Amino acid sequence: MSRLRHEPTWSDVLEECAVEPSTALRLIGQLGACEVAALAFCRLLERWARGDAKPATPGERQAALRRAADRVETALSGLEEPLKRYLLELEADLAEDRSWYGGPGSAELIDWEPVLSRAGVRVPPERVAQAYLELAVLVRALEGLTAAAQIDATPSRGSLWAGLFDLRENLLGRALDDLRALAVS
Repeated sequence: MSRLRHEPTWSDVLEECAVEPSTALRLIGQLGACEVAALAFCRLLERWARGDAKPATPGERQAALRRAADRVETALSGLEEPLKRYLLELEADLAEDRSWYGGPGSAELIDWEPVLSRAGVRVPPERVAQAYLELAVLVRALEGLTAAAQIDATPSRGSLWAGLFDLRENLLGRALDDLRALAVS
């Protein structure tokens, strides 16, 4: 009989480092919703960048971008409280270290103006670029945290705190404002 083996993920890291299991579960649930919404937003734009402008009409594409931005904005809005609580419990004054949450790679630095123009979507390209950049970095950072967990190289509590703090500063500031603007455009 074959036994299923559990591969650790970023959620295991958060659970392992948590002070209170209930705080970790709330953060994991909301961060999971953010990850799913961020992936959908990024994949929509990446399809357009490859020339696959689906849905079929510019109006439908505009509506698809609006829905994707709204979904991410809703998920990120729900992230603030559980993230703040988790950060408090990690005891920031004892948790100084280097952040695991990295900056953008060259693949995330895309000029969205011609892509949006080709797709017939009328939104500010600088807002799309900023939102895409922050969401792509989020997805990549969670993938990196999962990879670290799988090779048993879990970051220290200080590094985790620093990374989660960076995540909060990057996502719950300007990126959230950009997504709100895209959701109503």
